[in-house]
Amino acid sequence: MKYVNVVIDNKSNSTDSFFTYACSDESVRTGSKVKVPFARSKKPREGYVVSFAEESEIGEELKKKLKEIAEIDREISLTEEMVRTALWMKRRYLCRYIDAIRCFTPAGSAAKRRELQNSLSREKGEKPVIGELTDEQQKALEPIAKAIKSELHERFLIHGVTGSGKTEVNTRAARAALDQGKGVIILVPEISLTGQIIERFLGNFGEDTVAVLHSRLSQGERYDQWQRIARGEVRIVIGARSAAFAPVENLGLVVVDEEHESTYKSDFTPKYDTIEVALKRLQDPDNRGVLILGSATPSIVTYNRAREGIYKLIELTKRYNEVAMPKSEVVDMREELKAGNKSVISRRLAEEMQKQLESGSQVMLFLNRRGYSTFVSCRECGHVMICPTCGLSLTYHKKHGSGKMTCHYCGHEEMAPTACPECGSTYVRYFGSGTEKIEETIARMFPDYKVSRVDLDSVKEKGELKKRLKAFEKGDTDILIGTQLIAKGLDFRNVGLVGIVSADVSLNIPDYRSPERAFQLITQAAGRAGRGNTVGRVIIQTYSPEHYAVQMAAKGDYGSFYKAEDRFRNYMMYPPYSDIFQIIFTSDCEGSAKIGAERWHERLMKLLPEEDRANLFEPQQAYMSKIRETYRYSLVMKCPKGKRNDYAETISRIQAEEVEASRKKKADYIAVVDINPYSFT
Repeated sequence: MKYVNVVIDNKSNSTDSFFTYACSDESVRTGSKVKVPFARSKKPREGYVVSFAEESEIGEELKKKLKEIAEIDREISLTEEMVRTALWMKRRYLCRYIDAIRCFTPAGSAAKRRELQNSLSREKGEKPVIGELTDEQQKALEPIAKAIKSELHERFLIHGVTGSGKTEVNTRAARAALDQGKGVIILVPEISLTGQIIERFLGNFGEDTVAVLHSRLSQGERYDQWQRIARGEVRIVIGARSAAFAPVENLGLVVVDEEHESTYKSDFTPKYDTIEVALKRLQDPDNRGVLILGSATPSIVTYNRAREGIYKLIELTKRYNEVAMPKSEVVDMREELKAGNKSVISRRLAEEMQKQLESGSQVMLFLNRRGYSTFVSCRECGHVMICPTCGLSLTYHKKHGSGKMTCHYCGHEEMAPTACPECGSTYVRYFGSGTEKIEETIARMFPDYKVSRVDLDSVKEKGELKKRLKAFEKGDTDILIGTQLIAKGLDFRNVGLVGIVSADVSLNIPDYRSPERAFQLITQAAGRAGRGNTVGRVIIQTYSPEHYAVQMAAKGDYGSFYKAEDRFRNYMMYPPYSDIFQIIFTSDCEGSAKIGAERWHERLMKLLPEEDRANLFEPQQAYMSKIRETYRYSLVMKCPKGKRNDYAETISRIQAEEVEASRKKKADYIAVVDINPYSFT
């Protein structure tokens, strides 16, 4: 008889522990999915074996009372490395054991079908355009290939200008890993970027070697892909954030493309950092693999770590086609207003668009704001139409005659009013511009050219995103308008002009990362131009032309931008010079959320060292104080560099106290911890 410790698949904090069971089945191992009798439930509960208990630790009396495992799932099992990583996530992100374990399990359940389906069987791979590596690319690949061949754990940051051929270096690195019998994970920040990456890798390695994991797949497809990976039928996994948890054994390489993107930080529990998870998996003794981070605009934190030697820095300074970087110019939209131009398209942008289109080149327009109008207001009394469950302004959508206002946070929809609900005036007007309005404006300005839009509203149907991007790549579309879905990573050879309609959208977010985000979005969007054989043009429209993020992005001067931001972060003790803990308290009663925040603040003030108490800020309403009828309060503290584990232990202690208190009286609020959040909403 063996004795195993099991984590029960249960959402309650009070059962967030190990439960010991007896087991007579010799096939059970660490990572096995099992069904066990639990509490008073008549139906066995699912769980996962996380370790074996020593017989000497149990005692004879307890052995007699232990229940036995009822059933073993022969389809799903995690590796020991995956279990170790999940247990680390519990400590690192202060989540429940089962929340971390679920990250590694497949979505859905086994379908009753004869064989596993390959969702890539209909895809066509394309051979890469590049044949031989440039000297820069070859020098970049050499230390990476050497580390892979030597089976050493190494970390690299490839800082390469847009169009420098980072993907080709990654492809060769993947080949080196496969030659060593290792598995590979390729991570991209957006689903929109998987198409071109998949084609590249299918062309190089074939559909039998590659699997894809992302949220646009059906649950059945995701389950099948998970099983193909777990069985070792494929050795390369491509996908968005969740692909970091793919059941790849003997993991030798993880590539994080566009590593600076905020989508690599989870919005949901557990609020993990994908790069940290990938790094932990590669450090595991069962893997000992190589990490490659790549970006034209590395995050300040990542670049700082490269300068400190935590990552080995590799620079790619030239485009692979030897064409110069695009020529950028900044248009002051304040001057446009003075000249009587009230359009969202400046005279300079319209002029350059006409010129490029007439020459046969394509145009991309970028605006990180979807919808037709960003808010609806009464000109008589000033009332703004807001979401009844979130309190945020509603966005107006005009397409297909819907005439609906939508909350982009909770999904609430209602028809746009013909009269103001506050004062009854019919003087209701629409303000601000989103991608839908830009599409209408451009179609009117350039009626002889085909216009297409890519945002979350226009590509809801399965396959629509790929269809629209393919049409643009083939030249069937002349002008592509979109949000950040089209601002990075995509490689189109005939784009002569990129217009950034409003560079101010990212600058006006109340967050210390706002300048960094603005610099990255401008640079990445601009990088879509001139990837063929001619120099591209970039026009940046802004009401803040003097802002250093705009100025340095227009010049493509990452070095100066990094120095300015690094000085600011150091002075203000922001990451990388600290870790920021945010605790969000939610309740259907505003008073309860507030009381929870105040209670935690009081407890933390007692537990933190006296010299650190100034780093804890007073509780306040969250920036988004109400979502879906749920009230939110926020507690923020800066953790000095090197003290993260100490702060985490302090919070874990309070969490344990709350669980114990809930046995007597259930708390009427929920506290969720987020370490280094990408958004303080």
